[in-house]
Amino acid sequence: MPSMTQPQQEQERALDDRQVLRKDAEQVLAGAELLYPAAEVEQAIERMAGEITAVLSDKNPLVLCPMIGAMVFAGRLLPRLNFLLEVTYIHATRYRGQTRGGELQWIHKPPANVSGRTLLVVDDILDEGNTMRAIMDECRQAGAAGIYTAVLADKQIDHAKEFPRADFTGLAVPNRYVFGYGMDYKGYLRNCAGIYAVKGN
Repeated sequence: MPSMTQPQQEQERALDDRQVLRKDAEQVLAGAELLYPAAEVEQAIERMAGEITAVLSDKNPLVLCPMIGAMVFAGRLLPRLNFLLEVTYIHATRYRGQTRGGELQWIHKPPANVSGRTLLVVDDILDEGNTMRAIMDECRQAGAAGIYTAVLADKQIDHAKEFPRADFTGLAVPNRYVFGYGMDYKGYLRNCAGIYAVKGN
């Protein structure tokens, strides 16, 4: 049997690593604590939609959806906003499939058309606030006229955050590693219908 080439060996290792990550994610899900079932999350999103509508319905906002975590939340929120708006995406990450954040990396910055606009940044979770602060700074530098923020989950931590609080907040979560409704565990479990906390975390 011919030996594998280096690219084939690398592909084989990548597949092995993915299988390990998948098994890890399966075990985490099996032991996780359900913090909020889907019905409670949907109620929170419905409430947020009403609050956002009251403030932004006459401001022709541009909604910024940070990839990848905000996709699920934005997809549930936007159909509830019954007023004219535009949507685009940005991509700034500190996790890159890990459970601890590192240095911020911009993959797709805010587009040029944010200048002079009222923005609504819709994100999955406000943790330490480093990513949200960086997004806000970038949007201000790009000339945004006003910036509002909406997060599905606000993590309760016992020290000051880099970005203290969002304008619109869905649910408070404890200072644990959480996943579901767009939030991931090592790239998996974003699609869980509910918000969960990793056991023992």
